[in-house]
Amino acid sequence: MQFTKTLVWVATLLFLSLWGWSQDRPAETFKNPILSGFHPDPSICRVGDDYFLVNSSFEWFPGIPIFHSKDLVNWEQIGYVLDRPSQLMMETTKFSAGIWAPTIRYHNGKFYVVVTCKQSKNDCNCGNNFYVTADTPAGPWSEPVWIKDSKGIDPTIFWDEDGKVYYVGSTHDYEGAPKWKQEHRIYLQELKLETGELLGEPIYLTSGHAAEAKFTEGPHIYKIKDKYLLMVAEGGTWNNHAVTAFEADKITGPYTALTVNPVLTHRHLGHDSGITTIGHADLVQTQNGDWWSVMLGVRPMDGKNYYLGRETFLTPVKFEGITPIFNPGYGRVLMADKRPDLPWTPFPEKPVRDDFITDKLGVDWSFLRTPQSEWYHLEKGKLTLQLRPETTKDVANPSLIARRLEHHQFEVFTQLTFKPKKSNEVAGLVAMQNQNFQYRLELGMENKKDRYIALYKVFSENRKEQVEKLVAKVPYGDESVVLGMHTNKMDVQFTYGPSKEKQTPIGSVQSMDALCSNHSGGFIGAFVGMYASSQGQESKHEAIFDWFDYTPLTGKMEEVE
Repeated sequence: MQFTKTLVWVATLLFLSLWGWSQDRPAETFKNPILSGFHPDPSICRVGDDYFLVNSSFEWFPGIPIFHSKDLVNWEQIGYVLDRPSQLMMETTKFSAGIWAPTIRYHNGKFYVVVTCKQSKNDCNCGNNFYVTADTPAGPWSEPVWIKDSKGIDPTIFWDEDGKVYYVGSTHDYEGAPKWKQEHRIYLQELKLETGELLGEPIYLTSGHAAEAKFTEGPHIYKIKDKYLLMVAEGGTWNNHAVTAFEADKITGPYTALTVNPVLTHRHLGHDSGITTIGHADLVQTQNGDWWSVMLGVRPMDGKNYYLGRETFLTPVKFEGITPIFNPGYGRVLMADKRPDLPWTPFPEKPVRDDFITDKLGVDWSFLRTPQSEWYHLEKGKLTLQLRPETTKDVANPSLIARRLEHHQFEVFTQLTFKPKKSNEVAGLVAMQNQNFQYRLELGMENKKDRYIALYKVFSENRKEQVEKLVAKVPYGDESVVLGMHTNKMDVQFTYGPSKEKQTPIGSVQSMDALCSNHSGGFIGAFVGMYASSQGQESKHEAIFDWFDYTPLTGKMEEVE
């Protein structure tokens, strides 16, 4: 009997030991995307054993989130490249304008990010192309050096072995008529870094590989085995997206298309494939000599709907001569793949709750366009928003602090304390794609005394004129409320109640189609956040948010009371 007990005890210890070992042991595979949610147009560089990655941010501020990794799989956001109004001033930037397609590079002890600021009609301070520099990737980054007389979008920068620096971009602004509709040309010019001057005349390298290629953009140049490799995106950043490559003996060309083009695409897999729109790729070589690529992609539901936007994916690359073979043996980006041969270096998981206990907002939070004044503050574990005339339906900077949606199944809760004084004063929770497509769950007042909770849906049939629909409205007596959003793929249920544990649905289950890019247009993913507005009138009142929870869920959506 004693022997049996001893044997069981030893077996238990052995099992626990092996289980613990397997838990600590690095995974042999990784899952795509490596950055979920709205993280498009990735660009990457390596410095020693460290990797740094940037993404487009469009009309959201701060601009250009920057991430750090040791293993290409686990990433931690370390800040933003453009975090000051002097670097990025967006007042009336229309949706999906703003910051497009940055490139990050490192040269002689300094980091460079070169980028397009897509100009809106009245945004004189946001237009054309510029670069900023930093000694460390976490910043601070310099003021912009504007690249004089640059044309088009999607700039990159390349240092040749003779010390010359080159600017490479995409443009449809060139002399003469295009050879076909939507012909964009990749061009190269020598760049004077100190002043941002382009030297000489532009040299046009390619208009893309395909016959009548559309929207050729996102160029990057690399020196591989004594040849120059030019890699571009073409076909447009949706289902026909592709990566094509060209080789040359000289930096100025001529460039010859590789016979295996497109070197990477998912357009032949159909709309029902798990990952679509793959393209806009950048390459990096590890300290071990292996090559990997990051690129954008989309994970549609039901073959069409997606509200997470374009995300960042990773896949291995092997060179055969000058030809990059993306994911040899597969030729496509996989949802799960063998991880890079690098030391496994995970970062701590993000906490579910932001208690607002610091004196500065965390890196997850963004503003819609550049704040023109100080209309929020953090104090004693509370986030206070000033009520201002701007709303989330305006092309403006409203009192909105929001974060990206990163999952197809998640819950959001936030505790709001608010005493509206007038019928125009509201505060609450907003889930939005842009000013024409959003949900707002608000605490307000009517009849000078009666508080209510209301759910609104804003949508547009033609992506121009707004339609605002009152989904549901219920009386609510207290000045403190916990607002909730429960999302299961394309279904979303909004709730409210005195606590997170006691929630009541408001309205029926809604569709997330109002937040999907394929319905709304544009290039971004959806956001959710805290909001306050006096809706066109001046106000001295404030809304207080005690905390904000964002919880990823697995399995079916949890039921609420």
